[in-house]
Amino acid sequence: MIKFLDLKNINAEYEAQISESIQRVLNSGWYLLGQEVKAFEKEYSSYLGTGHCIGVANGLDALRLIMKAYIEMGCMKEGDEIIVPANTYIASILSITDNRLVPVLVEPDIITYNIDPFKIEEKITSKTKAIMIVHLYGQNAMHPEIERLVRKYDLKLIEDNAQAHGCMYKGQRTGSIGDAAGHSFYPGKNLGALGDAGAITTDNDELADVARTIANYGSKIKYQNLYKGLNSRLDEIQAAILRVKLAHLDADNHRRSEIAQYYINNIKHPDIILPSAPSYPPNASGHVWHLFVIRTDKRDQVQKYLFEKEIQTMIHYPIPPHKQQAYREWNSQNFPVTELIHDQVLSLPISPILTGDELEYVVQSVNAF
Repeated sequence: MIKFLDLKNINAEYEAQISESIQRVLNSGWYLLGQEVKAFEKEYSSYLGTGHCIGVANGLDALRLIMKAYIEMGCMKEGDEIIVPANTYIASILSITDNRLVPVLVEPDIITYNIDPFKIEEKITSKTKAIMIVHLYGQNAMHPEIERLVRKYDLKLIEDNAQAHGCMYKGQRTGSIGDAAGHSFYPGKNLGALGDAGAITTDNDELADVARTIANYGSKIKYQNLYKGLNSRLDEIQAAILRVKLAHLDADNHRRSEIAQYYINNIKHPDIILPSAPSYPPNASGHVWHLFVIRTDKRDQVQKYLFEKEIQTMIHYPIPPHKQQAYREWNSQNFPVTELIHDQVLSLPISPILTGDELEYVVQSVNAF
Protein backbone atom coordinates (compact mmCIF):
# COMPACT_ATOMS: atom_id res chain seq x y z
CA MET A 1 0.00 0.00 0.00
CA ILE A 2 1.28 3.45 -0.91
CA LYS A 3 0.24 5.48 2.12
CA PHE A 4 -1.18 8.95 1.62
CA LEU A 5 1.28 10.24 4.22
CA ASP A 6 3.73 7.89 5.92
CA LEU A 7 4.51 9.94 9.02
CA LYS A 8 6.50 7.20 10.71
CA ASN A 9 8.99 6.99 7.86
CA ILE A 10 9.03 10.75 7.29
CA ASN A 11 10.15 11.25 10.89
CA ALA A 12 12.49 8.25 10.75
CA GLU A 13 14.66 10.33 8.39
CA TYR A 14 15.56 12.53 11.37
CA GLU A 15 15.20 9.97 14.16
CA ALA A 16 18.65 10.44 15.68
CA GLN A 17 18.32 14.23 15.80
CA ILE A 18 14.76 14.09 17.12
CA SER A 19 15.75 11.61 19.84
CA GLU A 20 18.64 13.82 20.87
CA SER A 21 16.39 16.89 21.01
CA ILE A 22 13.84 15.09 23.21
CA GLN A 23 16.58 13.83 25.53
CA ARG A 24 17.92 17.38 25.78
CA VAL A 25 14.54 18.59 27.04
CA LEU A 26 14.21 15.69 29.49
CA ASN A 27 17.66 16.41 30.88
CA SER A 28 16.89 20.12 31.26
CA GLY A 29 14.04 19.50 33.71
CA TRP A 30 12.16 22.44 32.14
CA TYR A 31 9.14 21.61 29.98
CA LEU A 32 7.19 24.84 29.32
CA LEU A 33 8.26 28.36 28.31
CA GLY A 34 11.92 27.44 28.32
CA GLN A 35 14.98 27.71 26.13
CA GLU A 36 13.79 25.40 23.34
CA VAL A 37 10.68 27.51 22.72
CA LYS A 38 12.73 30.71 22.77
CA ALA A 39 15.23 29.20 20.34
CA PHE A 40 12.56 27.93 17.96
CA GLU A 41 10.74 31.29 18.03
CA LYS A 42 13.99 33.05 17.13
CA GLU A 43 14.87 30.55 14.38
CA TYR A 44 11.40 30.52 12.82
CA SER A 45 11.02 34.31 12.87
CA SER A 46 14.47 34.58 11.28
CA TYR A 47 13.50 32.02 8.62
CA LEU A 48 10.35 33.98 7.75
CA GLY A 49 11.81 37.44 8.20
CA THR A 50 9.40 38.63 10.91
CA GLY A 51 10.10 40.60 14.04
CA HIS A 52 8.23 38.24 16.34
CA CYS A 53 7.21 34.60 16.65
CA ILE A 54 5.02 33.41 19.51
CA GLY A 55 4.76 29.65 19.99
CA VAL A 56 1.23 28.49 20.82
CA ALA A 57 -0.60 25.20 21.26
CA ASN A 58 -1.96 24.79 17.70
CA GLY A 59 -2.84 26.56 14.48
CA LEU A 60 -6.45 27.32 15.42
CA ASP A 61 -5.29 28.99 18.63
CA ALA A 62 -2.79 31.05 16.64
CA LEU A 63 -5.60 32.59 14.60
CA ARG A 64 -7.93 32.88 17.61
CA LEU A 65 -5.25 34.74 19.54
CA ILE A 66 -4.53 37.18 16.71
CA MET A 67 -8.20 38.15 16.63
CA LYS A 68 -8.45 38.28 20.42
CA ALA A 69 -5.37 40.50 20.61
CA TYR A 70 -6.79 42.91 18.03
CA ILE A 71 -9.97 43.17 20.09
CA GLU A 72 -7.98 43.93 23.25
CA MET A 73 -6.00 46.54 21.29
CA GLY A 74 -9.24 48.25 20.21
CA CYS A 75 -8.73 47.45 16.51
CA MET A 76 -11.80 45.19 16.37
CA LYS A 77 -14.99 44.68 18.32
CA GLU A 78 -17.83 42.17 18.46
CA GLY A 79 -19.84 42.25 15.24
CA ASP A 80 -17.01 43.46 13.03
CA GLU A 81 -16.55 41.61 9.76
CA ILE A 82 -13.61 39.57 8.53
CA ILE A 83 -13.36 38.62 4.85
CA VAL A 84 -12.42 34.92 4.55
CA PRO A 85 -12.44 32.38 1.71
CA ALA A 86 -15.54 30.18 1.48
CA ASN A 87 -13.24 27.35 0.42
CA THR A 88 -11.06 26.70 3.45
CA TYR A 89 -10.54 24.33 6.32
CA ILE A 90 -13.05 25.23 9.00
CA ALA A 91 -10.39 26.39 11.50
CA SER A 92 -10.02 29.67 9.59
CA ILE A 93 -13.70 30.43 10.20
CA LEU A 94 -13.83 29.04 13.75
CA SER A 95 -11.15 31.53 14.78
CA ILE A 96 -13.41 34.37 13.67
CA THR A 97 -16.70 33.23 15.16
CA ASP A 98 -14.99 32.22 18.41
CA ASN A 99 -14.25 35.93 18.92
CA ARG A 100 -17.81 36.96 18.05
CA LEU A 101 -16.64 38.48 14.82
CA VAL A 102 -18.54 37.89 11.57
CA PRO A 103 -17.02 35.82 8.75
CA VAL A 104 -17.88 37.15 5.31
CA LEU A 105 -17.35 34.32 2.85
CA VAL A 106 -15.85 34.97 -0.58
CA GLU A 107 -15.72 32.45 -3.42
CA PRO A 108 -12.37 31.02 -4.54
CA ASP A 109 -10.63 31.19 -7.90
CA ILE A 110 -11.38 27.86 -9.62
CA ILE A 111 -7.77 27.65 -10.86
CA THR A 112 -5.89 28.23 -7.59
CA TYR A 113 -8.64 27.21 -5.10
CA ASN A 114 -7.60 30.29 -3.08
CA ILE A 115 -9.78 33.33 -2.44
CA ASP A 116 -10.67 35.16 -5.67
CA PRO A 117 -9.04 38.59 -5.26
CA PHE A 118 -11.52 40.20 -7.62
CA LYS A 119 -14.58 39.09 -5.65
CA ILE A 120 -13.46 40.67 -2.37
CA GLU A 121 -14.22 44.36 -2.86
CA GLU A 122 -17.96 43.85 -3.37
CA LYS A 123 -18.10 42.23 0.10
CA ILE A 124 -16.35 45.08 1.94
CA THR A 125 -18.59 47.20 4.19
CA SER A 126 -18.12 49.81 6.89
CA LYS A 127 -17.84 46.91 9.38
CA THR A 128 -15.00 45.14 7.53
CA LYS A 129 -11.82 45.19 9.60
CA ALA A 130 -9.62 42.55 8.01
CA ILE A 131 -9.04 40.17 5.12
CA MET A 132 -7.92 36.69 6.09
CA ILE A 133 -6.13 34.93 3.27
CA VAL A 134 -5.55 31.18 3.44
CA HIS A 135 -2.57 29.77 1.54
CA LEU A 136 -4.54 26.62 0.79
CA TYR A 137 -2.82 23.35 -0.13
CA GLY A 138 0.56 25.14 0.09
CA GLN A 139 -0.08 27.76 -2.63
CA ASN A 140 0.39 31.47 -2.04
CA ALA A 141 -2.95 33.32 -1.85
CA MET A 142 -1.57 36.86 -1.80
CA HIS A 143 -2.21 39.01 -4.88
CA PRO A 144 -1.62 42.63 -5.95
CA GLU A 145 -5.39 43.24 -5.88
CA ILE A 146 -5.47 42.26 -2.20
CA GLU A 147 -2.57 44.64 -1.55
CA ARG A 148 -4.62 47.40 -3.18
CA LEU A 149 -7.73 46.65 -1.13
CA VAL A 150 -5.84 46.53 2.16
CA ARG A 151 -4.38 49.98 1.44
CA LYS A 152 -7.59 51.50 0.05
CA TYR A 153 -9.83 50.43 2.94
CA ASP A 154 -7.18 50.45 5.70
CA LEU A 155 -7.75 46.79 6.55
CA LYS A 156 -5.68 44.33 8.54
CA LEU A 157 -4.26 41.47 6.51
CA ILE A 158 -4.21 38.17 8.41
CA GLU A 159 -2.57 35.08 6.92
CA ASP A 160 -3.61 31.52 7.63
CA ASN A 161 -0.24 29.95 6.83
CA ALA A 162 -1.04 26.52 8.27
CA GLN A 163 -0.38 24.73 4.97
CA ALA A 164 2.34 26.86 3.39
CA HIS A 165 5.53 26.83 5.46
CA GLY A 166 8.30 28.13 3.21
CA CYS A 167 6.05 29.44 0.43
CA MET A 168 7.03 32.70 -1.33
CA TYR A 169 5.34 35.84 -2.62
CA LYS A 170 7.42 38.55 -4.31
CA GLY A 171 10.56 37.38 -2.54
CA GLN A 172 8.93 37.23 0.91
CA ARG A 173 7.88 34.10 2.73
CA THR A 174 4.20 33.71 3.44
CA GLY A 175 3.64 34.30 7.11
CA SER A 176 5.58 37.57 6.84
CA ILE A 177 3.40 39.34 4.25
CA GLY A 178 0.46 40.49 6.34
CA ASP A 179 -0.04 42.22 9.68
CA ALA A 180 -0.07 38.84 11.43
CA ALA A 181 -0.08 35.17 10.54
CA GLY A 182 -1.16 31.93 12.17
CA HIS A 183 0.83 28.73 11.62
CA SER A 184 -0.01 25.10 12.36
CA PHE A 185 2.65 22.46 12.98
CA TYR A 186 0.20 19.55 13.05
CA PRO A 187 2.19 16.38 12.29
CA GLY A 188 1.08 16.15 8.66
CA LYS A 189 2.16 19.68 7.74
CA ASN A 190 5.30 20.49 5.73
CA LEU A 191 6.84 21.57 9.04
CA GLY A 192 5.23 19.10 11.42
CA ALA A 193 5.67 18.44 15.13
CA LEU A 194 4.95 15.11 16.83
CA GLY A 195 1.70 16.46 18.22
CA ASP A 196 -0.27 19.70 18.17
CA ALA A 197 1.75 22.89 17.90
CA GLY A 198 1.41 26.33 16.34
CA ALA A 199 2.77 29.87 16.17
CA ILE A 200 1.88 33.49 15.52
CA THR A 201 4.22 35.70 13.51
CA THR A 202 4.05 39.48 13.18
CA ASP A 203 6.15 42.64 12.96
CA ASN A 204 3.76 44.50 15.28
CA ASP A 205 5.36 44.82 18.73
CA GLU A 206 2.09 45.53 20.53
CA LEU A 207 0.22 42.68 18.86
CA ALA A 208 3.04 40.27 19.71
CA ASP A 209 3.08 41.36 23.34
CA VAL A 210 -0.71 41.20 23.78
CA ALA A 211 -1.05 37.84 21.99
CA ARG A 212 1.77 36.29 24.02
CA THR A 213 0.21 37.54 27.24
CA ILE A 214 -3.30 36.32 26.38
CA ALA A 215 -1.87 32.89 25.49
CA ASN A 216 -0.42 32.62 29.01
CA TYR A 217 -3.69 33.05 30.94
CA GLY A 218 -3.59 36.77 30.15
CA SER A 219 -0.61 37.07 32.46
CA LYS A 220 2.91 38.54 32.23
CA ILE A 221 3.64 38.21 35.94
CA LYS A 222 2.48 35.01 37.59
CA TYR A 223 -0.93 35.34 39.27
CA GLN A 224 -1.42 38.84 37.83
CA ASN A 225 -3.89 38.75 34.94
CA LEU A 226 -4.15 41.65 32.49
CA TYR A 227 -6.65 39.96 30.17
CA LYS A 228 -9.24 37.19 30.21
CA GLY A 229 -6.71 34.89 28.67
CA LEU A 230 -6.26 31.37 27.37
CA ASN A 231 -3.83 28.57 28.06
CA SER A 232 -2.15 28.07 24.69
CA ARG A 233 1.56 27.39 24.83
CA LEU A 234 4.04 25.54 22.65
CA ASP A 235 5.76 22.97 24.85
CA GLU A 236 9.50 22.44 25.02
CA ILE A 237 9.55 18.97 23.43
CA GLN A 238 7.57 20.05 20.37
CA ALA A 239 9.73 23.16 20.02
CA ALA A 240 12.89 21.06 20.15
CA ILE A 241 11.52 18.70 17.47
CA LEU A 242 10.47 21.61 15.27
CA ARG A 243 13.99 23.05 15.49
CA VAL A 244 15.33 19.81 14.01
CA LYS A 245 12.78 19.73 11.20
CA LEU A 246 12.99 23.44 10.36
CA ALA A 247 16.59 22.89 9.25
CA HIS A 248 15.31 20.42 6.61
CA LEU A 249 12.18 22.31 5.52
CA ASP A 250 13.54 23.86 2.33
CA ALA A 251 15.01 20.55 1.17
CA ASP A 252 11.74 18.76 1.91
CA ASN A 253 9.78 21.44 0.03
CA HIS A 254 12.15 21.09 -2.91
CA ARG A 255 11.42 17.36 -3.06
CA ARG A 256 7.67 18.03 -2.85
CA SER A 257 8.01 20.37 -5.82
CA GLU A 258 9.87 17.72 -7.81
CA ILE A 259 7.09 15.23 -7.10
CA ALA A 260 4.39 17.74 -8.07
CA GLN A 261 6.19 18.51 -11.32
CA TYR A 262 6.45 14.79 -12.10
CA TYR A 263 2.70 14.39 -11.56
CA ILE A 264 1.95 17.45 -13.73
CA ASN A 265 4.22 16.27 -16.53
CA ASN A 266 3.01 12.68 -16.58
CA ILE A 267 -0.64 12.44 -15.52
CA LYS A 268 -2.55 12.46 -18.79
CA HIS A 269 -6.21 11.63 -18.36
CA PRO A 270 -9.17 13.43 -19.95
CA ASP A 271 -11.22 13.25 -16.73
CA ILE A 272 -8.49 14.63 -14.45
CA ILE A 273 -7.93 18.37 -13.87
CA LEU A 274 -4.43 18.98 -12.52
CA PRO A 275 -3.56 21.78 -10.08
CA SER A 276 -2.04 24.99 -11.38
CA ALA A 277 1.76 25.00 -11.36
CA PRO A 278 3.37 28.33 -10.43
CA SER A 279 6.91 29.33 -11.30
CA TYR A 280 9.86 27.04 -10.73
CA PRO A 281 12.54 26.43 -9.41
CA PRO A 282 11.07 25.55 -6.00
CA ASN A 283 13.15 28.07 -4.05
CA ALA A 284 11.30 30.84 -5.90
CA SER A 285 7.98 29.03 -5.78
CA GLY A 286 4.58 30.29 -4.85
CA HIS A 287 3.62 26.71 -4.00
CA VAL A 288 5.17 24.32 -1.47
CA TRP A 289 2.78 21.47 -2.33
CA HIS A 290 1.47 20.60 1.09
CA LEU A 291 -1.16 18.74 -0.92
CA PHE A 292 -1.38 17.70 -4.56
CA VAL A 293 -5.05 18.12 -5.37
CA ILE A 294 -6.65 16.93 -8.58
CA ARG A 295 -10.27 17.47 -9.61
CA THR A 296 -12.64 15.12 -11.38
CA ASP A 297 -16.39 14.72 -11.64
CA LYS A 298 -15.71 11.01 -11.11
CA ARG A 299 -14.00 11.62 -7.76
CA ASP A 300 -15.58 8.78 -5.78
CA GLN A 301 -14.95 6.25 -8.53
CA VAL A 302 -11.33 7.36 -8.90
CA GLN A 303 -10.77 7.16 -5.15
CA LYS A 304 -12.28 3.66 -4.97
CA TYR A 305 -10.26 2.52 -7.99
CA LEU A 306 -6.98 3.84 -6.54
CA PHE A 307 -7.71 2.18 -3.20
CA GLU A 308 -8.13 -1.11 -5.01
CA LYS A 309 -4.73 -0.41 -6.57
CA GLU A 310 -3.39 0.05 -3.00
CA ILE A 311 -2.95 3.81 -3.30
CA GLN A 312 -4.34 5.86 -0.41
CA THR A 313 -5.94 9.21 -1.25
CA MET A 314 -7.83 11.80 0.81
CA ILE A 315 -10.43 14.49 0.22
CA HIS A 316 -9.54 18.03 1.31
CA TYR A 317 -12.35 18.73 2.07
CA PRO A 318 -15.62 16.83 1.54
CA ILE A 319 -17.99 19.38 3.13
CA PRO A 320 -17.54 23.16 2.74
CA PRO A 321 -17.86 25.30 5.89
CA HIS A 322 -21.20 26.81 4.87
CA LYS A 323 -22.71 23.32 4.63
CA GLN A 324 -21.49 22.14 8.03
CA GLN A 325 -24.02 21.56 10.80
CA ALA A 326 -21.90 23.81 13.05
CA TYR A 327 -22.89 26.71 10.76
CA ARG A 328 -26.39 25.52 9.92
CA GLU A 329 -27.56 29.14 9.71
CA TRP A 330 -25.53 29.29 6.47
CA ASN A 331 -26.71 25.97 5.01
CA SER A 332 -29.10 27.60 2.53
CA GLN A 333 -26.42 29.93 1.16
CA ASN A 334 -25.12 29.26 -2.31
CA PHE A 335 -21.40 29.24 -3.17
CA PRO A 336 -21.31 27.29 -6.44
CA VAL A 337 -17.55 27.44 -7.08
CA THR A 338 -16.81 26.30 -3.52
CA GLU A 339 -19.38 23.51 -3.76
CA LEU A 340 -17.99 22.34 -7.10
CA ILE A 341 -14.47 22.16 -5.64
CA HIS A 342 -15.62 20.21 -2.59
CA ASP A 343 -17.50 17.77 -4.80
CA GLN A 344 -14.54 17.10 -7.11
CA VAL A 345 -11.21 17.37 -5.26
CA LEU A 346 -9.00 14.39 -4.48
CA SER A 347 -5.52 14.54 -2.94
CA LEU A 348 -2.85 12.19 -4.25
CA PRO A 349 0.08 11.01 -2.10
CA ILE A 350 2.86 13.61 -1.83
CA SER A 351 5.66 13.60 0.70
CA PRO A 352 9.45 13.92 0.62
CA ILE A 353 9.96 10.16 1.04
CA LEU A 354 7.94 8.95 -1.94
CA THR A 355 10.20 6.92 -4.22
CA GLY A 356 10.47 7.12 -7.99
CA ASP A 357 8.88 3.70 -8.35
CA GLU A 358 5.94 4.73 -6.17
CA LEU A 359 5.42 7.91 -8.18
CA GLU A 360 5.53 5.99 -11.44
CA TYR A 361 2.97 3.52 -10.11
CA VAL A 362 0.60 6.30 -8.98
CA VAL A 363 0.82 7.99 -12.39
CA GLN A 364 0.30 4.74 -14.28
CA SER A 365 -2.69 3.87 -12.11
CA VAL A 366 -4.33 7.29 -12.52
CA ASN A 367 -3.78 7.23 -16.29
CA ALA A 368 -5.25 3.73 -16.50
CA PHE A 369 -8.50 4.69 -14.76
